[in-house]
Amino acid sequence: MRELAIPILVALAAGIAVGLQNPLSAMIGQRVGLLQSAFIVHLGGTVVAAALMIVVPGGRLAAWTTVPPYALGAGALGVVAISGISHAIPRIGVAPTVGFLLTAQLTIGALLDHQGWLGAAVRALDSGRIAGLVLLLVGVWLVLR
Repeated sequence: MRELAIPILVALAAGIAVGLQNPLSAMIGQRVGLLQSAFIVHLGGTVVAAALMIVVPGGRLAAWTTVPPYALGAGALGVVAISGISHAIPRIGVAPTVGFLLTAQLTIGALLDHQGWLGAAVRALDSGRIAGLVLLLVGVWLVLR
């Protein structure tokens, strides 16, 4: 269990970051527009990542050409995510938006695990996992109501 502590803490920190990013993106989106919000958020991330790459040694940026072409679509998916979040939060609130976001992420994650797609370790989508996903969806629906 000790070897899981760091990955769990990192995942929780990332979750906190996304939880804070969501309403901030929505705030930007309400003032400048959905696509403009996605642009501003990605631009800010680019600046911070570039600064960190200068300060933190290592990495292999030059190896980007070895990445499968479809993986480069991750940035486009980020535009969809940020635009969708910026649209949803003012209409249904932060908690339901984050809840639906997490439910969708866990569902696609379970499907990727089940098939072993995109390099995921194969893990069967059994009745327990399906029940957990259904319970998540019911819980988010209750939060929305």
